[in-house]
This record gives sequence, structure tokens and C-alpha cells, in this order.
Amino acid sequence: MEIQKQSKQQQQEEFALASVTELASSSTSSSRSDSQSAPVIARFSAGNGVAVLRFNRDSESTDSISVDVKTAQLSKLGPLQSVCIAEASGADTGKEKYSTGVTVQFRNEEESRAFHCAFEQWKKKDIVQGTLLPNGAVTSFKSKFEDKIEPSSAKMYFHYYGQLLHQQNMMQDYVRTGTYYAAVMENRVDFIDRVVVDVGAGSGILSLFAAQAGAKHVYAVEASEMAEYARKLIAGNPSLGERITVIKGKVEEVELPEKADILISEPMGTLLVNERMLESYVIARDRFLVPNGKMFPAVGRIHMAPFSDEYLFVEIANKALFWQQHKYFGVDLTPLYGSAFGGYFSQPVVDAFDPRLLVAPTISHDLDFTEIKEEDLYEIEIPLKFVASVGTRVHGLACWFDVLFNGSAVQRWLTTAPGAPTTHWYQLRCVLSQPLYVMAGQEITGQLRMVAHNAQSYTIYLTLSAKMWGPGAEQGGILQTSSCKLDLKEPYYRMSQPQAYAMAQDQQPTPANTHTGYTHSCSR
Repeated sequence: MEIQKQSKQQQQEEFALASVTELASSSTSSSRSDSQSAPVIARFSAGNGVAVLRFNRDSESTDSISVDVKTAQLSKLGPLQSVCIAEASGADTGKEKYSTGVTVQFRNEEESRAFHCAFEQWKKKDIVQGTLLPNGAVTSFKSKFEDKIEPSSAKMYFHYYGQLLHQQNMMQDYVRTGTYYAAVMENRVDFIDRVVVDVGAGSGILSLFAAQAGAKHVYAVEASEMAEYARKLIAGNPSLGERITVIKGKVEEVELPEKADILISEPMGTLLVNERMLESYVIARDRFLVPNGKMFPAVGRIHMAPFSDEYLFVEIANKALFWQQHKYFGVDLTPLYGSAFGGYFSQPVVDAFDPRLLVAPTISHDLDFTEIKEEDLYEIEIPLKFVASVGTRVHGLACWFDVLFNGSAVQRWLTTAPGAPTTHWYQLRCVLSQPLYVMAGQEITGQLRMVAHNAQSYTIYLTLSAKMWGPGAEQGGILQTSSCKLDLKEPYYRMSQPQAYAMAQDQQPTPANTHTGYTHSCSR
């Protein structure tokens, strides 16, 4: 890439090209086409809120071809040749939509790639590099991220993570940060003299960990305004910062000068999948990671078990009692009671609970980040099958997750399990508005289905059923079924500390029930 001139004040960028030839049209003379076959300068500039591309025979020439970048299309004809077609300003009333077309000849593939990237930058007015276009493809105004995610959600998301107080909240989760640090430093053999990409770098703390472990170079990719704070933090640690480059942009859009040996990221949200950053992590894998490169973390594991919590159920149900008033300033509110009741039960509960509330041994569902496809994260279906350890009322499904750092020297798990040291993720519970009644030894079946939506989260569909039990159960079917639909984007944050719940003598859990699914996998 050869950039001849760049002015922040005038917001312009120039490229030296081999030649530009105007496409023949009824209104264009052949002599101009010939004159434009000489070496030229391509200049991107911004004026009056419009991005313009001009082709001049030299930097001082006034004889030029102008293109409105906003309405233009750029296609590759070959490795060194592209065509740019632009729409006329008044073309909406004419028969022909496009009025200007030029064939651009580049001197080498690197300059071709740089020009296409710049074109996409100016088209979107975003200071990040775009993706390399395959032959014959047309630049797209929307990136893959923008196609999937509602703009208002993305704006709030990047605004949230662009604030230091939220970064501090995550960094002060010492289970989280300490586990990442241990996983990196214990596996220096994976990082020494390796290229690392930090996906969604935030404050840059993980990039600094990778540099401490001996990484040759770290590319810290961060789309929010936190990128500027990361630059400050990294610059303040010069012995490490000289090997770290901060790139402001989305992993779906930026280009890196080299492939990575290791990806490191903290892409986990509530119930592992909230915020849909796992998809960006997988996209970064496909775009930047060398074959057989390592990912920190490499595996996510969702744990699930039915629970009984009468206090929680009554607490949620009582919220809707407001709508049972018959004379609220002379108004009967009861017509809305059913909707309010359902609304409160559509919120997943995020808190830390006592693991003794679980009424069956856990099951788990693994997501292998090194193998999973992005599309596999759009809809996740998990079949459920438990055997009740006690006779009780089942109020719903409890969920939490672990992630594995599969280092060459040490394998380390980060857990968010109940009973383990609390993290900022806590645990999540889906509460049924109609509890199930079960007896010890009774089978509980169902399905947990999570469907991604464009607000960067998931709609959860949960069904639990109690099967017949006792003599003759093998010929029996379902005795009772309860279902619910919840929005993972709108949880009920219930941040009280876990309480010790007294249990009746006949409801003490069996030894199998005390297993919460994390003790076997969490490094101590």
C-alpha cells in the first residue's frame, strides 16, 4: 500500500495507481478515455458530509473523474484490476441509473487490497479497515455484524463497554481475572514468541497478560471507545506495550497484517451465550487463527439441573399482586393481572443460590470453540433428562457455565457454579409459573432451546415434564408438563447472597444430589 498524503484536517487519503480508464458511454469521448490511461492519483476526501473519490493524472491536476462513494459500487475483475461504477446525482428520474464508470489498474495485489479496504472505510465512514473482496464481489455497506444486530442494541452495547467503571467491575472479579492470568502464565510455552490476537480487548488487560507471558506481538482488537483507554494503559507499560498494537474496530471488519498463533478473549455472557460475542470469537478464529492454533478459552460447558425454591417462586408471583387491585383510584386493574404475572415469569433470575436447592444431579452441554460453526450458535437445543433425588416441587431449571483453558502445560477451568466463589456472572434460573410435583426416583425430561435474536441475546424456551414413576412406569407416559418462554436480554437481577434453606428431614438430598457439576472440572 502506498499512501501519498493524509490530512486529518481535510480528511483525505491518496493512492498511487497504475492507470484509470473511463468506461465508454454515449456521452463520453474516446479521447478522454485515452488521456486517462496514464498513471493517476486516487484521492478520497470528505466535504459537506459526502465522501468523494477523485481520479487525477497527478496530485495537482484539475482534470479528474469524481465518484460519490456513498452510491458507488466497486468490483474486482482480477488481482490487479477493478471496476468502479457510480450513480449520477439526478439519476432517479432517468432511464440509466449509473452515469460514471472507470476501470482501475493497480501496480500490485497489496495496493489493490489497500484501495478496496479504503473504499469500504470511506463508504461506511468508519475508521477501520474493511474485508478483502473476492473476485467479482461488490462492496457491502453493512458488515456481517451489522446484518445480524439491531443498531440500537449495538450502540448501547459498545457504549456500556466503553466506560471504565464497567471494565473495573469485570477486572475486580478476581475469580475471572485471576483465572485468566493463571491460565496464561502457567502456559508460557504456548505464548513465547507467538502472535496473539485479543478479541474484544476492552481495557487491554488480557493483551498485557499475553505480553507478560512472552508473546512476540499482540493485536488488541476493540470496537468500543475503550480502545483509547487501552492505548493509554498499554503505553503506560512500555516494556510490554512495545509488543502490543491496539486496533479499533470489529473483528468482523478489521484486517491484520499476519495470522495469529493464539486467540485470547473473554466472550462469555450470562448463561455463556448472552451478548452473542461467542459468534465474534468464532469469526475471529476463522479469519485470523492459523490451522491448529490455540484458543483461550477453548471450550464452554453449560450445566443444568432442576431446582426447588419456594421463596423465589412466591417472591416472583407476589410482584403481580399489584394488578389484583379492584379499586385503584377507582380503576379495576385486574384485567392486566394475567399479563403481568406472565411477564414476571418471563424474566430469567440472575443471582447466587445455594446448591442444596438442586433436586437432581446435573447434566452438561459442551460448545467447542475450536470446532463450532458460527451458525450453530444461532439456535441451541439441549435435551434434558434428570432423575429426581427428593420428593418436592420443581420450580424450574438452574444453569451456569464453565470454560476451559486448554494449555499445553496446564488445563485450567473457570467456573461460575453455585457453591464456588461468586463471579460477576452469578448463576441463572428459569422459573416455571406452574411448578411440577415429583417424587424421589421420578424421571424429569424436557428441552432447553435458545434462539438468538438481533438484540444481541437469546429467547429461551424451556419445557419440563414429570414422567410416571414406580411399578409399571415403563408403560406410562407424562404425568405433568410445564413450559415457559424467557428473554435472556431482560433478566431479573436478584443479587442477594445465597441463603441456607432449611429442608424437611424427608427432603434431604442424596449424596448424588450434592454434586453440582463443577468440582470435577475446576482447577484449585
